[in-house]
Amino acid sequence: MKKEKKTHALLFLLLLHFTLGQSDYAPYFYDNGPSSTNGNMALFSISEDTPIGTLIYILNGTDPEGDPIRYGLTFEKGFKEYFRVEPKSGNVTLIQELDREKQDEISVLVSITDGRNKVVETVRVFITDANDEPPEFQNLPFIIDVPEDTSPGTSIYRVQAVDKDMGSGGSVSYYLQTSPLAKFTIDGHSGILRVKPGETLDYETTPTHFVTVVAKDGGGKYKGKHQVMTSTATITINVIDAQDMPPSFVGTPYFGYIYEVSVPGSEIFTVYAKDGDQGNPNPMHYSIMDGSDGVFDINSTSGCITLTTHPSLLKNELYEIKVKASEVGPNNQLLDYDVTTVTVRVVDLNNHPPTFYGENGPQSKFEVTMYEHPPAGEILRGFKITVNDSDQGANAKFKLRLVGPSRVLRVVPQTVLNEAQVTIIVEDTSGIDYEKGPTLSFKLLAVEIDTPERFSATADIVINLLDTNDNIPTFTSEYYITRVPENSPGGSSVVSVTANDPDSGPWGEVKYTIYGSGSDLFAIHPMSGLISTQPWTSLDAEVRSKYNFYVKAEDSEGKYSLAEVFVTVLDMNDHSPIFDDKLLEKTMIIGTPVKVEAVDEDAESPNNVIEYSIMTADPDNAFDINANTGEIQLKPYIKSMEIVQNITKQKDCKWSLVVQARDRGSPSFSTTAVVNIDITEAEGCPRQENLQPCTCPHQIFPHMTFTLRQGQHANTRIHESDAPTCQFICETSAVLRPHVSEQQMLNVTEAGTGCFTQDNMGSLRKGYYKSTGTHHYFIVNEFVVICGQISGAIRLCPNVAF
Repeated sequence: MKKEKKTHALLFLLLLHFTLGQSDYAPYFYDNGPSSTNGNMALFSISEDTPIGTLIYILNGTDPEGDPIRYGLTFEKGFKEYFRVEPKSGNVTLIQELDREKQDEISVLVSITDGRNKVVETVRVFITDANDEPPEFQNLPFIIDVPEDTSPGTSIYRVQAVDKDMGSGGSVSYYLQTSPLAKFTIDGHSGILRVKPGETLDYETTPTHFVTVVAKDGGGKYKGKHQVMTSTATITINVIDAQDMPPSFVGTPYFGYIYEVSVPGSEIFTVYAKDGDQGNPNPMHYSIMDGSDGVFDINSTSGCITLTTHPSLLKNELYEIKVKASEVGPNNQLLDYDVTTVTVRVVDLNNHPPTFYGENGPQSKFEVTMYEHPPAGEILRGFKITVNDSDQGANAKFKLRLVGPSRVLRVVPQTVLNEAQVTIIVEDTSGIDYEKGPTLSFKLLAVEIDTPERFSATADIVINLLDTNDNIPTFTSEYYITRVPENSPGGSSVVSVTANDPDSGPWGEVKYTIYGSGSDLFAIHPMSGLISTQPWTSLDAEVRSKYNFYVKAEDSEGKYSLAEVFVTVLDMNDHSPIFDDKLLEKTMIIGTPVKVEAVDEDAESPNNVIEYSIMTADPDNAFDINANTGEIQLKPYIKSMEIVQNITKQKDCKWSLVVQARDRGSPSFSTTAVVNIDITEAEGCPRQENLQPCTCPHQIFPHMTFTLRQGQHANTRIHESDAPTCQFICETSAVLRPHVSEQQMLNVTEAGTGCFTQDNMGSLRKGYYKSTGTHHYFIVNEFVVICGQISGAIRLCPNVAF
């Protein structure tokens, strides 16, 4: 029985172990709290100024069974995706720009899976503020109407700006960008704009003020730095005119006439007065105070004076009428007033033309002297002109007009009855310019309007202008470019600059100065503008070839302009080529050139370009020289020490030649050097006598067997020999090219080396070898082998079988 119970317990334990082994638990995230950047992103916060591409969080979890896990991150349908997760590492990267002011919270679905079980959690990510928003003014534009009698310190407006940021970055303060003479001030916290204490407004002086207000936030962090943001707006303040100026009559003195044909009710004259407060003028009320003798009446609204009786009943030929013009207040009360006199004459028929009068009687020419460019609207008070027609009524009505330069001046009034004081007003100030002409001439015409006779009068108006310093000196060019040969003597002329000032007298006199880097080597004549080198200066193109500096033209009152001068020092051929030494020792390996080199210190071509030539040589006709590079090499027929020794009849060979280096300047300079050259032959290629042709398949060279493969690689021997001949090793890849014609080998520009010669056509026969210095060519039957470089000097033995 006990044995059976033990068996049942054992079976139970085995079943429990099997059941546990088959369990599969879901993975889960670590919850490390909102301040962590490692976990499930729950309540994670990120600043809105975080750059795109930043690693902002690491999703982190585990699987109870230890299975590999992968992470996921999604957003609700229709919402912008701000983050991306790397499934294996859990690295979360920002992929969209954040803006807290548009969205301060993002809902994210994060997931973790072990391949069989997937856990999804919804978490909220909070966007924290950065100071990225400037204050925004409300209720733009700011246009304010303020009465001119507003008391100092009075509040006139409240400016308001809103900053969408939070904290100190969302607080706003205000200040004005104004001069010390500004008439307004603003409270930095409330934005209330006031008339500055101690200041008053004056419509007649400044009817409109423009004030710039700045709204500044309290600053805050943005992309790791403290940032303060501002905005500006313009406040337009219109000053409303107040009634603080009396009225005044316009066009005084007034003259009126009664004609023989006049009847009761005839218009004699119309007076006109206007309120001195032009912004908000009061209407006028006209009345006669004295002098009418009961024969005149006046329209209280229009100011028109009329006759109340027949002219034949008049007792006087001249009447002096006192007329009063009063402002009419809001309740029709009469306020400030002005008084003038209207002189009325009784005249006869139309038997008088209009006549111009000066201070001393009739006058046909009026002349005045004044400064140029008076402001537009200014009255030319130098003219004292009265025009009169002694007739009565319509016979004395005429028009005035000016004939001359168009729209420069205008005459007031344009229509006259009997008599008027002529006023000439500036209309176009640019036309009154001394530089255009020192004198302006006009014709002043008075022509009757309604008479059959159309009597008229003419007066000459002459304006003599006085000059002002209204122009600055102006150069004929913004810059001057010149060239000067080097080694020019001190004091040599470089270039002449010219500036013109059309003003007269001392204002038109121009003085020249120079300044700037390098200007100390030059001098300028203060009156003529001639620039020359300093007496002690000698310009050298090899030291400095270009200069630029400024010239200044200034009038007597300090008005000036600038121009820039560019000077190029022309290189002259003043240096000869120079060798390192007059005697040069060189060693030449047959087939390899040696090089001589000279230096010319001139700055430019062709003065520093050198050509080389052989003046003399011993032995003669043994050397060639490259005229451009100075490379000296043996004549093509000298290919071995045997030939050299046959020429010199000596075992040791040292030949000598004189090389000339000549520049290409004009005149040309040259120098020579003696070059002693020790002729020798490279080691490693023993001479072979009575050699027999080899039995290799291609019958190329004696004792040489070439093993050639398509695409031969670098460092592969391209021939082997049983006898002690040269070992040729390609330093760069050898290329085997089949079926290359001999004509393609003509691109090889240097003479062949080794034991071979060219035929009369200049092409290469099969079995030839040729070198360009950088590439080596072998022709083997129909194949060409090209090597980039062959180690050691190349020597081919003299007995060759083809």
